[in-house]
Parts: sequence; structure tokens; C-alpha cells
Amino acid sequence: MYSFFTDRRKEGIGITIGEAVRRRILELCREHDISINALCNRSGVTQSTVNNIVSGRNNSTTVATVKKLCDGLGITIVDFFNSDLFLHLEQEIK
Repeated sequence: MYSFFTDRRKEGIGITIGEAVRRRILELCREHDISINALCNRSGVTQSTVNNIVSGRNNSTTVATVKKLCDGLGITIVDFFNSDLFLHLEQEIK
């Protein structure tokens, strides 16, 4: 059985911005039926950069990188952030 905290994290509540970006990239790749490698080729973002993002090693992705990934997916940056994942993020300042 999942705890309230686990259920909320699954929905994107109480996660960091880095985790939300990571999940959103993976979600969009699934929706567009595109591999990470193909996204890198289309967007001009290096494979190592995207691998670091989706593995969680990079938790501070730049807006410029997100924009390039959006370009590779053929979506706007507004489309990228138009997800419930970004509605209830953890407070970054502690």
C-alpha cells in the first residue's frame, strides 16, 4: 500500500523541478514515440546532457536546453510546462 506522500509524488506533488523536467522529457518521448537518442539528434542537445537529465544526475537543466528539446519534439515551451507535474513543486529555498 502506498503512503499519502508516495501517492502525491507519483502525481507530481512535492517533487523538485529537476525531477519534474526529467519525468516530462520521458513522458513526451513516449507520447511522440521517439527515443532519447533521436531527440538528441533532432534537438542538437548532446546525448550526455540528456542522459544526465533523465538519469537525475543533472537537476538544474537550463531553460535554453529545455527549449532546444522542445524544438526537437516540435512543441512550444508552453506545451512542455503544461503538465500537472509542474503544479505543486517542492519549495526550492529551504
